[in-house]
Amino acid sequence: MNITIEIHYKADSNIMQRASFPLKGRKPEYIALQFWKDIKKELPYNAVLEQVISAGEDITEKVKELEKQQLLKIMNDDLPF
Repeated sequence: MNITIEIHYKADSNIMQRASFPLKGRKPEYIALQFWKDIKKELPYNAVLEQVISAGEDITEKVKELEKQQLLKIMNDDLPF
């Protein structure tokens, strides 16, 4: 089963990208976060996530929370003590 993820973000202007991904037992917010990371890698400047839509449902807060958790985990893993 495939799911369509639509990401709205602000860079120089408001931009939207959409793609379809296989679920393969994963939750849509995890797929959306990976899609968002891929988008940010391609940009030469900083972008701000505005909205994430998966199958007609707004999952923006779930994606932002996952991103925050991953950043905190990375920061805590780098501590020397």
